[in-house]
Amino acid sequence: MQRRSFLHGAAALGALGLAGCATSRVPAKAQVVVVGGGYGGATAAKYLRMWSDYRLQVVLVEPNDAFVSCPVSNLVLGGYKTMADITTPYDNLRKRHGVTLVKDRAERIDPAKKTVTLASGATIAYDKLVLSPGIDLMFDGIQGLKAAHDEGRILQAWEAGPETAALRRQLEAMPDGGVYALTIPEAPYRCPPGPYERACQVASYFKAAKPRSKVLVLDANQDVTSKGPLFKKVWAEQFAGIVEYRPQHNAVAVDAKSGVIKFDVQDEVKADVLNVLPPMRAGLIAVQTGLANANARWCNVDYLTFQSTAAKDIHVLGDSIQIAPGMPKSGHMANSHAKVAAAAIVAELAGWPVNPAPMLTNTCYSFVDGKNVIHVASVHEYVAAEKTFKTVAGSGGVSTGPSEMEGVYGWNWAQNIWADMLA
Repeated sequence: MQRRSFLHGAAALGALGLAGCATSRVPAKAQVVVVGGGYGGATAAKYLRMWSDYRLQVVLVEPNDAFVSCPVSNLVLGGYKTMADITTPYDNLRKRHGVTLVKDRAERIDPAKKTVTLASGATIAYDKLVLSPGIDLMFDGIQGLKAAHDEGRILQAWEAGPETAALRRQLEAMPDGGVYALTIPEAPYRCPPGPYERACQVASYFKAAKPRSKVLVLDANQDVTSKGPLFKKVWAEQFAGIVEYRPQHNAVAVDAKSGVIKFDVQDEVKADVLNVLPPMRAGLIAVQTGLANANARWCNVDYLTFQSTAAKDIHVLGDSIQIAPGMPKSGHMANSHAKVAAAAIVAELAGWPVNPAPMLTNTCYSFVDGKNVIHVASVHEYVAAEKTFKTVAGSGGVSTGPSEMEGVYGWNWAQNIWADMLA
């Protein structure tokens, strides 16, 4: 099995421009520590093993037993999927690919000593570190939000898991005729179309179960940041009288007891269920390690290898990075980051040249109800002269409108990318 996997991996390496001298191999004792088992980290762990002919020692530090997908998690809020439907165990990374799984949380990174200290107190050394910590919610950006969150009154559910199920319970408990208010921070934030998809999912649930209820979308941005015309068309045609969109509503404070959201300019809003998304930044450990060197929020990287510009041998993936032009903070993009980084790490450790022209792909499907979907897709090429990725002209595009066929594509995309990461 390993031989077949290596042949597959070798072919992929060749496509990435990494097929080096046959006598140059990855040192068997080299160890890569991967922090975070999401779309970026899990993919990196698997491909580091495969593309090194299973010679690299790969340790994945992740506090959860299973991966829970943020993309498509809004379907749980709409009542169309369960948490079990979007959950995949990490077992195959260990059983099939020999990744060492450490169920713990990374508390501290020492770039000089090249060690990761865990919450348990244990320390792991690395030759290369892959950091894929997701995002950190900046609760202090909205007065009263941290306390309201800690009390369970106001949830975000922007990392799929227990809060997703808890927010669904709040929606179920809301009386018919009630109001659900969703606030959106100024871009950039994780998953640009995610909040608008969520509005559709909640509206679809209300239309079926609580037809007198309302969805208020209170957006700090000047307009819908992704697939705007498509979402607005859906709101007007499928959810007229249910969804109301209000741009330029920047939330600054909440009063959980009275159910009020306050804004910097606009009048305050009262609702029964408050789903307040604060500003976001790179995952906390990246910030604490000093890697968030773009406005103290995001991590600058060398896009050719995704190595941090602040620390050698630390490669940062996914939502935590300062994105290139036209590059979304999405699960699919994190998966693409991981493959470029994994290929570069294998090449560097083996003494091969790093691929000078990597490419990334992205597809994002948004479910507007239980079956109909819209999408946006793009291809990104590395432009050596500018040392960044740029969208390939004419690549990708957006849907002409929602369709059930795209719904089939969307769910198949989810299952296929989960298999790519974890099978």
